[in-house]
Amino acid sequence: MEYAQLTPGRHFAPLHSLLYYSQRIVTRPSLRRLVIRALSGALRVRQGSGRDLYGNSALEKAALADLSASGYAPLGNLLSGAQCDEIRAYLQNKPLFDRDRVRGAFTVTQAPAGVRVADYHLRDVVDCPHILALANSPPLLGLAARYMNCKPTISALGLRWSFPVEGNRSALQAFHRDSEDWRYLKVLVYLTDVDLDAGPHVYLSGSHLTGAPMRLRFYSDTEISSAYGTEKLLTALGSRGFCFAVDTAGIHKGTAPARHPRLMLQIQYSLLPSYAYRYSPEIYQGPLVLDPYVNRLIVKPRG
Repeated sequence: MEYAQLTPGRHFAPLHSLLYYSQRIVTRPSLRRLVIRALSGALRVRQGSGRDLYGNSALEKAALADLSASGYAPLGNLLSGAQCDEIRAYLQNKPLFDRDRVRGAFTVTQAPAGVRVADYHLRDVVDCPHILALANSPPLLGLAARYMNCKPTISALGLRWSFPVEGNRSALQAFHRDSEDWRYLKVLVYLTDVDLDAGPHVYLSGSHLTGAPMRLRFYSDTEISSAYGTEKLLTALGSRGFCFAVDTAGIHKGTAPARHPRLMLQIQYSLLPSYAYRYSPEIYQGPLVLDPYVNRLIVKPRG
C-alpha cells in the first residue's frame, strides 16, 4: 500500500496504466515466473547481476530460504534500541498526515481523536537518522538482490504510526494482498515494541505462491481462518528494532492496535518502479554513498 510520499495514480499516464495493469492481469503463477525471469534477465544485462550486493552471512541465506518458502523471514533486531530512540526523537516534532481523511498535519503528541493511521513525508524520512543507512545496508540489499535475481530498486520508503481507535478499522488493517510489481519484497521494521496489543503484522504462510485474483479484495478474519486454519498465520512480534521481510503479494494484514500505538518503517524493494505511484525523489545531502540506480526513486543527488 502507498505511503505519504508516493501519490497514488488515480489517473495513470497511459503507459504507466498499461505497465501496472499488465502485471495485474497475469495471475497464473507459472506465467508470472516466466515474465519475472525475463525481466530480471534484462535488468542483469543493463544494470549488472547485483551479485556485488550479496553477502555471505548465514542470516541472509536463511532469510532467503524462509522468504522463498513461506513468504516471511524474521531478520532479528537490525536496529538497536538506542537507534530507535534517536529516530523517534527526530520525528517528535515532524508533521504527520492522516491516511484515511483530509485534515491538517499534526505531530505524534497532538494526533486528533479518531486517527488510525498516519504517515510522515518523504523529506523527513530521508533526513531521519539510520533510515537510508538501513535500507542500503548489505544484509538488506543482498537479500533483495538474491530475491529479485538482479540489482533491486527501492520503490517505497515510509514511516507510519498506527493508533488504537475504537470502531471500524482502516482498510490496511484487514487481510489483503498487495500488487506493487511483478516481484518485490518489503522489509518492515518495528520502531516501538510490538506485542499482541500493539498491532503486529500477520502473514498467511505460503500464500505468496498462490495465484492472486485480478481484482484484489479484502478478506475477513473468519474467511481466512476457515479456508486455511489459524496454524498457517504467522504473527510478527518483537521489541523495537526488530526487522522482518515479507512478500506481500501473499495475504497479510497489519492488526489494528488494541492498546499501544505502533511506529513502523517500510522499505520496499522491487524489480521495477511501482507504476501505481507518482514519484518525487528528495534531494539527499547526507554523508552516505548511495547506489544511484537502487535509490533513484527516493533520493537524487544535490545540484
